[in-house]
Amino acid sequence: MEEEWILADKHLSKISITSNPNNEPVTIHGSSERLKCIGIGTDAAVFQSTDIPAYVFKMYADDKKHKVQIERDVYEALGNSPYFSTCFGSKDTYLVLNFEEGITLYDCLLQGIPIPKQVVEDVDHARDYVRQKGLNPRDIHLKNVILQNGRAKIIDVSEYVKPGNDKRWEHLKKGYDHYYHLIKGKPVPLLLIETLRKRYNQRAHSPFSLEEFMRNTYTFLPTFLKKES
Repeated sequence: MEEEWILADKHLSKISITSNPNNEPVTIHGSSERLKCIGIGTDAAVFQSTDIPAYVFKMYADDKKHKVQIERDVYEALGNSPYFSTCFGSKDTYLVLNFEEGITLYDCLLQGIPIPKQVVEDVDHARDYVRQKGLNPRDIHLKNVILQNGRAKIIDVSEYVKPGNDKRWEHLKKGYDHYYHLIKGKPVPLLLIETLRKRYNQRAHSPFSLEEFMRNTYTFLPTFLKKES
C-alpha cells in the first residue's frame, strides 16, 4: 500500500506550508498540477492526488511538523471507527489519510445545506468513544466535521492528546439547539461567518458564556447588515 501513495511524495516535495499568527489559516508555497488543495487549517493544509484520489495528504507547516507523529499516534489509538478517517502512514511533514466524501459543516452554513440532528448526536458519540480510548476530544469545530450521507465524520484529531476542555463543541451544540432553526436552509454570508469566528477566537481564551456572546452578536448584527445592504 505504501508503494502506491509514496508516488505522490515527489509532488508534495514541491510544496511547503507556513503558519500564521492569531489562529489564521496557513499559507501554501509552491504547487503541483498533480495535487489539489481540498482544505486549509491553522496548522496544516490537505491535498488530494489526481493520480491516487483515494488518499489525501495532510501537510503541516514547517514549525508544526512535530504534530505529524502526534496525530499518527492518535489515529493508531483510535483504531477502526466509523466516526474517524483512516491513517495509512506518514512522512516528515505529512500524514496519509483516507479521502472522505462530504462537505464540512462550515460549508453547509455557507451553502444553506441543512445540518441534521443526527450529525450532532454522532459527534457526541464520537467524543464518548475518544474518551474510552484514553484521549481527550477537543478542537471540534465547523471545519473539522464532515456531513457524510447524513452522518458525521470528524477529520482532525491532532489535539486529542492535550488536556482541558476548550468548550468549542459544547458551544456549537448549544448554538445548534437554540439558534440554528433561525438560519436552517439559508446561506450565511462568508463575511458574517468569518467575523463571528474571529470574534469568538478573540474571546475563547477567557471565560465567557455562549449567551453573552450571542447577546453581543445580536447587538453587532444590525451594523453588519447595514454595511452589507
